[in-house]
Amino acid sequence: MTRFLHTSDWQLGQVRHYLSPRNDGDDPQARFTQARIDAIRTIGGLARQRECEFVVVAGDVFETQNVSTTIVARSLKAIESIELPVYLLPGNHDSLEPGNIWERIKLPSNATLLDGTDPIRVADGVEIVGVPLLARHQSTDPLEPVVKNLASDATTRILVGHGQLEGLSGNTSEALLAREPLLAAIERSAVSYVALGDRHIAWPSDDPHGPIRYSGTQETTSFNEPGRGTAVVVDLDEHGVTAETVEVGTWLHTRISMDLSTDEDLETLREKLAAFTEPDRTIVRYDLHGSVSLQQKIRLSEILDDAETQFASLEPSDNRNDLTVVPDDVDFTDLDLPAWGEQGVEELTAMSTDPALPQEERDCAADALSLLYRLAH
Repeated sequence: MTRFLHTSDWQLGQVRHYLSPRNDGDDPQARFTQARIDAIRTIGGLARQRECEFVVVAGDVFETQNVSTTIVARSLKAIESIELPVYLLPGNHDSLEPGNIWERIKLPSNATLLDGTDPIRVADGVEIVGVPLLARHQSTDPLEPVVKNLASDATTRILVGHGQLEGLSGNTSEALLAREPLLAAIERSAVSYVALGDRHIAWPSDDPHGPIRYSGTQETTSFNEPGRGTAVVVDLDEHGVTAETVEVGTWLHTRISMDLSTDEDLETLREKLAAFTEPDRTIVRYDLHGSVSLQQKIRLSEILDDAETQFASLEPSDNRNDLTVVPDDVDFTDLDLPAWGEQGVEELTAMSTDPALPQEERDCAADALSLLYRLAH
């Protein structure tokens, strides 16, 4: 039996625009960057615990070709800490194009770059065949010509590739990986397992014996990825493939979508936000629909403001958030506003109820009233 760990899409050095430094000194982006490196050590610990023989990284080790030297140095140290042979495939983010990142780094002794398609013997009767990407954008399937030339013999052969498999949802602007040549190679015993990267979600999720797999990324990268980052422990023997997807990440991208109209709805939202056990590693986009009174809008703003300080990021969706505010009789008289403040209340109240104005402007006026009330309070 051969046991190894399949991982991919580390994208070390990845930057997310919604993870900006805070006034209190917290820097979610720096924490996110380090977490992606720390996950490599988690992967190494998992591989050693499960007695894996080696680790395969199916593309996109680095986010770009010009990742900082500091992140590269930290990443290489983390790869070295795995203490097992590690095979790294250049993907579309770190392809073997001229001036690529691999030309300026020295890998640790336990790491091998899969920079060609010649088989690499990793154990008795076990080979790895990597298919590195030579450019960021692919116009043809890079795997098909390689698998056609693989011998049908008794070798346990692991094919490592990067790209979107045809028939799965995802980026269709690049050339897709054809299924039929891969299935044919598996059928004629030329390939035992196809380790793929590029799709950041582990797949398949319901078949532990599927010989073509995506491992998912080690740390979540977008709101299209449910759950935390994953890796796959793979067993190959005479009976075929047995794979187990294991959670290795600590960060979470998630969405909260709710219809709001009552005070009970607001309390439910507060409870949902409070239910996250690690908000400092959680990135939330909220989609709020329906209509609330100005008083409820003030309460909503308080809930979101309180939660925002706890989460790595808490922001409304750009195009899914359509909550409207229906002004009510909020009492501003007890706030002892100066004359200009009272005038502002009158003008904003008139704007928020003016049917001649677009809804977006009315909502903006209602938001301003809510902010004025909270600040004055």
